[in-house]
Amino acid sequence: MIDTIPSTAALRAFEAAANRLNFTAAARDLNLTQGAISHQIRDLEARLGTPLFARRGRGLALTQAGQSYLPFVREALERLRAGAEAIRPTSRPTVLTVSVSPNFATKWLVPRLGAFLADHPDLDLRISAAMAHVDFAGDGIDLAVRHGTGSWPELAVTKLCSEELFPVCSPALLANGPPLKSPADLARQVLIQDRSREGWGHWLQRAAPGLEGIDLDHGPVFNQTSLAIDAAVAAQGVALARSALAALDLAAGRLVRPLNEAVPAEFAYWIVCPKARAELPKIRRFTKWLLQTAEADQDRPSTSPMP
Repeated sequence: MIDTIPSTAALRAFEAAANRLNFTAAARDLNLTQGAISHQIRDLEARLGTPLFARRGRGLALTQAGQSYLPFVREALERLRAGAEAIRPTSRPTVLTVSVSPNFATKWLVPRLGAFLADHPDLDLRISAAMAHVDFAGDGIDLAVRHGTGSWPELAVTKLCSEELFPVCSPALLANGPPLKSPADLARQVLIQDRSREGWGHWLQRAAPGLEGIDLDHGPVFNQTSLAIDAAVAAQGVALARSALAALDLAAGRLVRPLNEAVPAEFAYWIVCPKARAELPKIRRFTKWLLQTAEADQDRPSTSPMP
């Protein structure tokens, strides 16, 4: 039986080493020496009576025991961090660090942030845009908005919004170019592509099954959906847009939906954070604002197809 709880220093050393799978990198993260990290890990393994790491060539790997222990350690440390933050004096601004994808930052979050900042001047908001899913503990992130299935059982997960896929274009393109009244008319349009060149094909299979004669091998290619939408705004062709990312451009009249056909997107947007931090006031305030703003988007009449 383990008669005492491991020290916080040992748990932090284990968490850092598990994140990096490298004692040297873990030492840099914690501003310690590699010897100090090794010492803490050895003491922890001795206390637990089982090895937590195994050497694999020049690197490390978690043992089965280490893999099983890691979620408990992360939750315990996160609860301590959340507890410290909950009782911290409020005389100074509260920092809230949010991770989002570049697409979501550019086309959804940043244009809407003014209202939130005006209503919450005590929050020091910091936005980190990155494609990769963050490590909440190692990257200092409080909350993230992820695009996916919502299956992250280690996190607190709240659905922000579902999405649809539909064609969009500039009103100028619609006024001056070939008619665009049915999916078949896409054959005479420049189709703006994503980097996989698969988006239009998947959409056509579901929205207009059996339709042939549309060239899916040409058209400008962009590696970000936000760039494809901006190209459509610039009348460079017809883009396949996701409803959340196109909402503001549609509402402002920079884009229109020329066709009725829309298909559900495979993924949705989700608000995620460590379970231990979900009830922190700053997390709850930002989550509430996100949900209210997404709900307002759903009610925008200008996101509907053109008559």
